Amino acid sequence: MPDLSQIVKAYDVRGVVPDQWDESLAELFGSAFAQVTGAEAIVVGHDMRPSSPGLSRAFARGATARGVDVTEIGLCSTDQLYFASGQLGLPGAMFTASHNPAQYNGIKMCRAGAAPVGQDTGLAEIRSLVEGWAGSGAPEPAVAPGTITQRDVLTDYAAHLRSLVDLTAIRPLKVVVDAGNGMGGHTVPTVFEGLPVDLVPMYFELDGTFPNHEANPLDPKNITDLQAKVRETGADIGLAFDGDADRCFVVDESGAPVSPSAITALVASRELAKHGGGTVIHNCITSWSVPEVVKEQGGTPVRTRVGHSFIKAEMARTGAIFGGEHSAHYYFRDFWNADTGMLAALHVLAALGGQDGPLSALVAQYDRYASSGEINSTVDDQAGRAAAVRAAFEGRPGAELDELDGLTVSTADWWFNLRPSNTEPLLRLNVEARDAATAEKVRDEVLAIVRA
Repeated sequence: MPDLSQIVKAYDVRGVVPDQWDESLAELFGSAFAQVTGAEAIVVGHDMRPSSPGLSRAFARGATARGVDVTEIGLCSTDQLYFASGQLGLPGAMFTASHNPAQYNGIKMCRAGAAPVGQDTGLAEIRSLVEGWAGSGAPEPAVAPGTITQRDVLTDYAAHLRSLVDLTAIRPLKVVVDAGNGMGGHTVPTVFEGLPVDLVPMYFELDGTFPNHEANPLDPKNITDLQAKVRETGADIGLAFDGDADRCFVVDESGAPVSPSAITALVASRELAKHGGGTVIHNCITSWSVPEVVKEQGGTPVRTRVGHSFIKAEMARTGAIFGGEHSAHYYFRDFWNADTGMLAALHVLAALGGQDGPLSALVAQYDRYASSGEINSTVDDQAGRAAAVRAAFEGRPGAELDELDGLTVSTADWWFNLRPSNTEPLLRLNVEARDAATAEKVRDEVLAIVRA
């Protein structure tokens, strides 16, 4: 029997194909998803990985065998699948491994209205059903099988996004987009069509073997081509999407990366102006500038743990209009509380094109502090090293400690957060301070303890 503990993660299914999972398991996941959601119909989409069409169709077969009708939207970005789930009012399944290498694939699942499916909201139950069926044959088929129909929602998705951000009056912009051979190459041309944008495409060919670079813009080496192209073409801005195009990273006119915290603050200010105030969610490792800007704009900031399930839960609980994470996930109430990097990108283009200055000047007001970025340390004893750091800072004058997510230590001049990875023997450190010298000093002090 397959070891599902290796592939069923906190929020999704993900593993190497065919070593860890294959189409026969995908079919069982389809049957289990149908049973757990209790839906009469679902929507299924997939990315450009070589294994995605077969896995997606197997999942659909499993669902139809349980009497559920399946709408296949084919090639799509993850936020396009969320759009379909929201617009059609159906549970959905997206076949993608996001930014992972080519041999990986996975399933991101949601309930109707793009509500997340995680360990506590159905994924553990789905895993239990699949394990049972894999060990003792197939699930009981329905009396009448469901149907499979195809539907193209790309133009509807693009129209919905553009209805949320007015780009008609912006000045012309030259925009370089690096799709990383991922699904941005599928969605960007349709979303940008007719806008006053001179689009310079990079790696728009859909190719799940990622021949140019990994589709993970969080790693600095994967945006060097974008940075060079922005400088070479004299572009106003550069955008990089990850493999399933739900995250968007931004570089300015000089090719310098723009902090996702600065993008969060910028988009938050626009959403607050649009809605006349409201609640904005930010995780515990976004910059101080995010809650500051939210308060300055008359909004209410709410701090949460890192991770989309926590953000989406808080979005629903508080009725928040927007949420942002350091990892360049951006969540919108107008998009069923789901994350869409494309909508965040349109907000940045609208802000940039609505004034005459360069992007670097525009975002400077939202990028107020010195940051270390996320630093990973491989450790044998995550808990022991974290406890040693806590002991070193506990009782320090002016320091406040909290454990909302890992350990956060804050003073008037700096803060740091130290979190364990859920999947690897790593501790992740983020430091921010009022100046670079202080940020470096705090960083070095914490790393000396972590790596002792």
